[in-house]
Amino acid sequence: MIKVLVADDQPLIRTSFRRLIDGVPGFTVYAEAATGTQAVAVAASQPPDLVLMDVRMPEMDGIEATRRICAAHPRARVLIVTTFDLDEYVYGALQAGAAGFLLKDTPPAELTRSVQIVASGDSLLAPSTTRRLIERHVRPPARRLDVTEREREVLVLVARGLSNAEIAGTLHLSMSTVKTHVSSLLLKLGARTRVHLVIAAYEAGVVPDIRRPGG
Repeated sequence: MIKVLVADDQPLIRTSFRRLIDGVPGFTVYAEAATGTQAVAVAASQPPDLVLMDVRMPEMDGIEATRRICAAHPRARVLIVTTFDLDEYVYGALQAGAAGFLLKDTPPAELTRSVQIVASGDSLLAPSTTRRLIERHVRPPARRLDVTEREREVLVLVARGLSNAEIAGTLHLSMSTVKTHVSSLLLKLGARTRVHLVIAAYEAGVVPDIRRPGG
């Protein structure tokens, strides 16, 4: 059973999320938190598998709560829930360790699918959203990372939003080989998820070509 912590300062939102998530096979909301401070405290006493984290909360915002939970519980997955597309805090939350974000007005079926995606270990951020976040916040320095040419090819395709299967087909590699390259890139770039991998790549200037219009 995947244990979910719902952190939001609005009781109605917490109740709605609880009902939806408890209806997903294999998932249960084991706790709720109305502030970032409460979320961190709950996670400390009972580490979650997944956290639905609001951004704007009293006492401690979702970014700091995400940073503390991810640092203390590396296996915990945090899905940021925000009211506005490209909320100014979303990028900071991703840097803090969040695995992605969704909007509060997301349809119920899409929300449950998103929870399953993040809980499975994947990231949730559309390539177009990733690009807009990066263009808004990241200024890549002119330096070279220690990655192989093949890893660079894989990295570019990851940044374009391709799945492992699509990368394997594009580069004519086996799935196991692609997974090995992705794992190596995560390690070399110090990234927790594919989203963080893309952000780290931009920050290091590894894939500046994707910034180009139509890229």
